[in-house]
This record gives sequence, C-alpha cells and structure tokens, in this order.
Amino acid sequence: MDVLICIDDTDQKDGPGTGHLAQALSEEIEQRSWGTCSAISRHQLFVHPDIPYTSHNSSLCFEAGIQAGRLMELIDFSGKFLHEKSAPGSDPGLCVAVAGQIVNKDKLTGFGRKAKQTVLTKNDAYELAEELKIHLSEHGGTGQGVIGALAGIGLRLSGNDGRFRGWYHFGREGDSISVKALRSNRFIDAVKSETGETLTDDTVVFLGGDEQKTVLLDAIQVLLVKKIPQGIRSSGWATLTKQEVKRY
Repeated sequence: MDVLICIDDTDQKDGPGTGHLAQALSEEIEQRSWGTCSAISRHQLFVHPDIPYTSHNSSLCFEAGIQAGRLMELIDFSGKFLHEKSAPGSDPGLCVAVAGQIVNKDKLTGFGRKAKQTVLTKNDAYELAEELKIHLSEHGGTGQGVIGALAGIGLRLSGNDGRFRGWYHFGREGDSISVKALRSNRFIDAVKSETGETLTDDTVVFLGGDEQKTVLLDAIQVLLVKKIPQGIRSSGWATLTKQEVKRY
C-alpha cells in the first residue's frame, strides 16, 4: 500500500526545522519495518501576514510503501510522534493519504495550488479532507498546520512542485561531469533544462555551485540545468545555483 505523509508547522525559530522532523519520522517508519520511505519534498506555501509561520511557510511530504495492515498503526504513531517531538508553541498538522484511494485528485491538487496563492482556513482543510476520506489531524497549539499538511499532499501528488530535502556534492563549482555520472546516483532520475529538455547521458554539464539540489518534476527527481551563454565555456549547460533553485 502506497501512502503519502505530510507534516507542517512543527518548529520554532531557534529549533530544528520541520524538515528534520520529517526525516526523523521517515527513519522511524523504516526502523520499525513498517515500510520503505521515499525522498522528502519541501513545498512552499503562501507567505502572508495573516498566516503564522516560522521562517518559510513550507510543508514537508514523503511517500511510503507500507503493509496494508499497518496503516492505522502508522497514523497513530505519527500523530504521537508530532505531539512529542514538535517544538513548544508550534501548531503541528499531519495528513496521511492512501494514494490509490483518493477519490478526487484534482480537488486535492487544486487545494495545494490555492495554498500557494491565497489564505485558506482550517475549516477549508477539514471539509476537503472529510470529502476525500483523507486522514487530517492537529497535534498541538492552534493546529494551523493542518492546512499546509493537506496542501503538501496535493502538491506532491501533482508531481510538479517542490524541492527535495538535502544538498548533494559532485565536485566544486566549475567542475564538469557527465549526465550519465549524475544519473548513476539513486536520487537523480533525470537531468533536464528549465524548458523541459531531457539531457542525454553523454552530455557534459558544469556545476553551478559546490552543492546541488533536485526538484520534483513530472513525478520524478530531477536535477535542473540552464543554458550557458556562448563563448563562456565549451559546454552549453550548467546546474542551477542555490539562489536559482529557490524558484521551485
């Protein structure tokens, strides 16, 4: 059984971020032999004075392949985990959806897109979760994190939103590397341009920085590259810089 798990609003400014908690939760699931978890994606939500958030207003989502009989146990454990591990004063929310049982994916992805553009309410989130038969729960504070938790599931499900957690090192800024070598890493499914062109394995790209980050595009983990102006280097491609990848 494939499920999506998303958490939001678990942190405070001086403590570990929600990403650290999502990582810890995914590791707990695997250590308990309940299933295997995927890479964690970060989804940027609407930043507005009416929306309380710590620093970025983003939710963290991952997929897990679990034994069908473990679903309720996983949900109960995840809720207790958030209650115990979230920072004091935070407003954590948890959303768990069974991928094959979502009755209206368009509504869910639409909610995710709205959460990137406008102010939504807890009532909006709970009404949709009930309609779609998706688990949604709050685990402290105001519980405002349920909005981002539900939105994050929708955005992950869309297959075209968010950056994956973690930075990868393939060399120093300016070094060159083949697409084949990049794709030999399990966390890179494809190397693509920002316009959607898929680079072939024999293509050589330059590193735009010392660290690289992947994004979620076409439901796979993608390393993005950009065209280099003619005459600067012999290759026509370079990976995005840290600042450039923040657009995703």
